[in-house]
Amino acid sequence: MVSLRELWWHVDFIGCSLCPRSMRVMTLSTDSKTHFDTHGWVLSAVLNEAETAAVSEAVDEVQSWSDSGDWMHHYELTDAGVRRCRTEYFTPFSPGLRALLCAGAMIDIAGQLMGTSAVLYKEKINYKLAGGAGWEPHQDAPAYPFIDNHVSCMIAIDDATTENGCLELVSGLHHELIPTDARGCIPAAVAESLTWQAMPLRAGQVLWFHSRTPHRSGDNRSTSDRRALYPTYNAASEGDLREAYYARKRAELATAATNGERVQISLIDDFRGRPVPS
Repeated sequence: MVSLRELWWHVDFIGCSLCPRSMRVMTLSTDSKTHFDTHGWVLSAVLNEAETAAVSEAVDEVQSWSDSGDWMHHYELTDAGVRRCRTEYFTPFSPGLRALLCAGAMIDIAGQLMGTSAVLYKEKINYKLAGGAGWEPHQDAPAYPFIDNHVSCMIAIDDATTENGCLELVSGLHHELIPTDARGCIPAAVAESLTWQAMPLRAGQVLWFHSRTPHRSGDNRSTSDRRALYPTYNAASEGDLREAYYARKRAELATAATNGERVQISLIDDFRGRPVPS
């Protein structure tokens, strides 16, 4: 079992519009890159306390937006009523989050992990508010059209715990795709045979993971929210495909069939949230 306390990155600061020090020049250590290549994930401490508060404030602002803009809000039905479960396509409208995700440390580290220059492919905030649903075991790659070389990370806005549905993943199984079920997820029998590791995070920590690293998360059974930012980056050599991705996603979600049991918010049907009655 790999300790979550392993392999912290050492960083230098260069300043950012989000808050004075939140954009950093980061260089991966050899051990960190080897850990990612071997296990399919690596943990980092990127944001200090003040920076974490600034990012949380920016997420609060996005969370407060109405449905009238070009950003994409998604909703689920919980026992407490209708709750917002995700916002994506927000960087054009949030200067601070655009600066955080599209320049400096984040995009530098993404490039180092992929071995080539990176560009933002997509971005989302998963709110997982108290009572919110989790995600079935899956790999991200089947939901990412147009690209072959990509990496994602989870930036914890709130503390992520086993009670509120922290990410769980499988180490060392990121070199090939696992055949999927009809939903695009890892079949239950296969998932049960894998060794899953819970990844609790403190607010401000960042967990990088390969797009083929199997992962899942539980429902939020606590009384506290578990919000997280999830940017995904692709190799710049494959092109800036963010607009193409969102055009395809908007089109597919607009025609997605509702089975009455789940609301689909991804290009695979991995979210366990209940649909909101029309």
